[in-house]
Amino acid sequence: MQLVESGGGLVQAGGSLRLSCAGSGDISSINAVGWHRQAPGKQRELVARSTRSGSTSYADSVKGRFTISRDNAKNTVYLQMNSLRPDDTAVYYCAVKLYAWTPWNYWGQGTQVTVSS
Repeated sequence: MQLVESGGGLVQAGGSLRLSCAGSGDISSINAVGWHRQAPGKQRELVARSTRSGSTSYADSVKGRFTISRDNAKNTVYLQMNSLRPDDTAVYYCAVKLYAWTPWNYWGQGTQVTVSS
């Protein structure tokens, strides 16, 4: 499956962005979709995840500010990011996990999010 992210850019602190991740195949049967990010010099971290059952989870650092959602009809996953902070600056990647026991199987190419103070 191919994943293509879009929606990144430069925003001032306190602003909002919505990232999109379009999949080339049916995402409705996928175990989980997730948004990860990697800031310079830091490890990649999972910031939001949505499972096939409809449950969502978030990293503590984004809880209450970011919302993950998916439109299965469009095979697209979104990440709404509000109240952005400079430490949210990173490359954001979407990924899918086909089964609960597999690692993240497919990744997008990433989209840059830069938050200025």
